[in-house]
Amino acid sequence: MFNIFNLKNNPNVNVLSEEGPFTVIEHKKDQSVTAHEAMQAYFASQMNIRKRQLLCNLAVAPVTIQPGDMQWMIGDCQTTTGIKGIGDLFGKAVRGKMTGESAIKPEYTGTGLLVCEPTEKFILLTNPREWGGEVVLDDGLFLACDSRVRHRTVSRTNLSSALAGNEGLFNLCLEGDGMIALESNVPADEIVEVQLTNDTLKVDGNFAIAWSNTLNFTVEKSGKSLLGSAVSEEGLVNVYRGTGKVWLSPVK
Repeated sequence: MFNIFNLKNNPNVNVLSEEGPFTVIEHKKDQSVTAHEAMQAYFASQMNIRKRQLLCNLAVAPVTIQPGDMQWMIGDCQTTTGIKGIGDLFGKAVRGKMTGESAIKPEYTGTGLLVCEPTEKFILLTNPREWGGEVVLDDGLFLACDSRVRHRTVSRTNLSSALAGNEGLFNLCLEGDGMIALESNVPADEIVEVQLTNDTLKVDGNFAIAWSNTLNFTVEKSGKSLLGSAVSEEGLVNVYRGTGKVWLSPVK
C-alpha cells in the first residue's frame, strides 16, 4: 500500500486530461531553475513551454511505453519485453527497422503507478476506436499505449508516396480498443481534425501527424498535368482518399 503526496495535488500542477490508465499533468512553472535561467524560464512559461508528464495507473490496464521514458514507479509493477517467442522478436525487430521506432517496447503490468519522464512536448490521448479501429502515426509520435492495443506496420500504397512525398515507406499502425498517448510538437487546440466521407484531402507537405488506416494514402500531382502543377508552384501533394479522419499540424 502506498500514498503519494505533492504530485497531482501540487498547487503548481494542472491535471490536463485523464483517460483509461493515463493521466497527463503539467507543471505551471519551472521552479527549479537558477537565477541565471529565471528570465528564460519565465518567458518560456508564458509561451506555454512547460514540463508535462504522463502518469500510468497499471491497476486500470497494462501499458507499453517508449523505451527509456520511465522515470519512476511504485507498488506492484512488473516489467516485461512483451516478446512472445523468437518469431515475435524477429517481427518486432523488422517492424522497428522499417518504421524507425524502437523494436522492443517495455510492457508494465500490476497494480502500481508508473510515471514517465517529463517532456516539453504536448501529450495527446486518443483511442484507435475513434479512428475506425486503426490509426497510423507519423514517426516519433508514439509515447505509450494500453498494452491490449496491437502494433503493426503498414506500408504506403506505392513507392512514390515515400520517395516523392517526403514520407517514410512504413509507419506504425495501432489497432484495437484502448487509450494511446502521443507526444506532439503542437497542442491539441492547434491540431485541425478533418473528417472525410468518401472524399479527398490533399496536403502540400508532411503536415498530417495521424490518420485513419481506412484512408488510401498516395502522392499525386497537384494539377491534372505537369504543366498545371508547375504553374501552381505546388508540385506533388500528399493525398488521403476515402472515409476516415486526419489530424493536421500547423507545422511540419
